[in-house]
Amino acid sequence: MSTAVVTGIGLVTPVGSKSADVFDALCVGRSGLRRPPEGHPVAGATEVAGIGPELDATEVLPATEARTVDRYIVMALHAARDALADAGLRVGDDVDADRIACIISGTGGLATLEAQVVTRTAKGRVGVSPYLLPGMLPNMGAARVAIAHGIRGLSSSVGTACAAGAQSIGEGLRLIRAGEADVVVAGCSEAPLFATLADTFGNARALARGWAAEPERACRPFDRRRNGLVLAEGAGVVILERPEFAAARGATAYAQLLGWGATTDAHHPTTPRPDGEGAAACMRRALADAGVATTDIGYLNAHGTSTKLGDAAEALAIRTVFGAHVPPVSSSKAVTGHMLGASGVVEAAACVEALRAQLLPPTHNLDDPDPACELDHVRSAPRPAAVAYAMSNSFGFGGHNISLVFGRPSPGRTRQPEGGGQ
Repeated sequence: MSTAVVTGIGLVTPVGSKSADVFDALCVGRSGLRRPPEGHPVAGATEVAGIGPELDATEVLPATEARTVDRYIVMALHAARDALADAGLRVGDDVDADRIACIISGTGGLATLEAQVVTRTAKGRVGVSPYLLPGMLPNMGAARVAIAHGIRGLSSSVGTACAAGAQSIGEGLRLIRAGEADVVVAGCSEAPLFATLADTFGNARALARGWAAEPERACRPFDRRRNGLVLAEGAGVVILERPEFAAARGATAYAQLLGWGATTDAHHPTTPRPDGEGAAACMRRALADAGVATTDIGYLNAHGTSTKLGDAAEALAIRTVFGAHVPPVSSSKAVTGHMLGASGVVEAAACVEALRAQLLPPTHNLDDPDPACELDHVRSAPRPAAVAYAMSNSFGFGGHNISLVFGRPSPGRTRQPEGGGQ
């Protein structure tokens, strides 16, 4: 099967907005998790959160529109702008506007919707903003990015919860393979830090608790003491190009996207299959699609949310697929928190950086590995490794499973990302 190359990355995360900076945070354990400050929308609703940077909406939107859109749209626009700049791509100059597609996913502007419901309750119909729909619909991340950059190919969003960002990347590869696009802007943006959403996670006993005094230690994937995820906000966008197109315009690549897999557990709306078979089937499909053997994978970035059931099921799935050849494994969420669908894009970027640096980031806070999660865990410190292929897993509510396989770029087509790195 044909491949795509990754030529640009744009991120908005609790630990940075440059791919190399985020990777450095993952390596050294520079946590983005903290107690929400007084006055923050989730203060009192959750002990710990991954809070992203303040962003100027007027940098990416006309001032008259900036105040009418949800934060997830602003983050999507910032990440896409930075990714296109990183790739050195100008739509209309470097790529035909009809030959570039845009798949930006996310849950949408639920906080904006809730605020308008409150306003309607207080003021009645006349209080509801006419700008509500374009300010919060889940497709508006993609639509706004397309508008901002003049993208006239397919623009779309994927609604597969925490698997949506990774699926956006996989769908981008599908478009390139089908010859429908030369370039795809693929990613996800999530702004879940508002009280109602935090409350529903908390009432479901899904959030980490008991860590208010040590917020940076709250998320601990695969550890015996893990007791829930840490909700975080963020966005990520990668630029995928048809290799021949990238070569023709003189672009250089960070990595190749070799293949992907997608399956559904068909088991339960919120919990994974205990036997991990849906996730295992997904990883097998990704390996087959990429034409890569289990013994070739040199690093696996796990979904690893720090939940009891999820981590154990994923670990079992990894052991089932790889057998005696389990690759080194780590989870980025110990540092970033769980950015829902956007996590899959940030973690794909971590795989790309690991391939470039030949360095594997550890799972921080993994002090006492749970025997149910037995794997070759990268712990405490980054691990130098000769790694040619890496896999990234993302699993979402509803049983949606996505795995991506990346490889080092062809010789002579590598470059250093902006901002340096390891």
